[in-house]
Amino acid sequence: MSTPVAGEPGYNSGLVVDGLVKEYAGDGYVVRVLDELSFHAAPGELVVLLGPSGSGKSTLLSCLGGMLSPTAGAIHLNDVNVTAASGKALDDYRKHHVGFVFQGFNLIPSLSARENVAVPLIVSKTVSRSRALAQADEILDRVGLGDRTRHKPSQLSGGQQQRVAVARGLVTDPDLLIADEPTANLDHIQAEAVIGLFRELRSQGRVIVVSTHDARLIPVADRVVRMTPDGIEPDRGSHDVRFRAGATIFRQEDPADYVYVIESGEVEIVRELVDGTEHLATLGAGQYFGELGAMLGFPRSATARAQVDVVATAMPPHEFRQKVERA
Repeated sequence: MSTPVAGEPGYNSGLVVDGLVKEYAGDGYVVRVLDELSFHAAPGELVVLLGPSGSGKSTLLSCLGGMLSPTAGAIHLNDVNVTAASGKALDDYRKHHVGFVFQGFNLIPSLSARENVAVPLIVSKTVSRSRALAQADEILDRVGLGDRTRHKPSQLSGGQQQRVAVARGLVTDPDLLIADEPTANLDHIQAEAVIGLFRELRSQGRVIVVSTHDARLIPVADRVVRMTPDGIEPDRGSHDVRFRAGATIFRQEDPADYVYVIESGEVEIVRELVDGTEHLATLGAGQYFGELGAMLGFPRSATARAQVDVVATAMPPHEFRQKVERA
């Protein structure tokens, strides 16, 4: 008997993200939000996606939830090939295999807690209304709100509303629960309670993926996926670098480290577009480039190439800043 592989029936792999790429075309150029991201989470693991706004956390959650198709790469959840699913198979995945917890709670003000939690079951007509409400009561009791089932959102604290949102994500008993910034709108006491709840839920055999910029979630995580590199501050001071004619000094979307001051030679700056490249500038001796990305912590917004043999001084951002201030 052959061993099942990821994506085949019977392969209980948890969550496998393999070489995931997501690109957007804007104003003619391509922005790569996810760059060959890979990780694996076994059933029962809590994964924290850590990074600032704009780092691709929400994009990744949308891909995991089957709401957005990646440009390349694959996502498998147990025996479901999420990236290959379409039509009825994709609808089934969204309804039965994945639960969502939204940043802003997204509770319906006119409904009670139990009615809010039951909404996914009622809308999908998976069970009767009475059974849906009974399941909602069970889940609310599990998250510590058994005495608040008939309260409306306006009668609940922020932490309690977040627990209702978590319960709604769990009501279909999904294999994967994804939560977008679940502590963003909570004070530290409420956030601590929600973090404790995720810690309890991970023991129930489902994969939980939480996006956040809140480092308080790190200690309870089984796995931390950093969506951007740690702040890059080169460990070398200013030093000379040499590039042969035609060499690429850095590429668009690369992490930014040094600012370059040209001592001799010429450097072409180009922007990589969907259908080619756009020439931005040709720089010579005494001019500098790469300063914005390095000083602001952004990826490179263009590609730099040596037109001829080039000698340059590579400067850490803080040294370049001092040089400019002295000038």
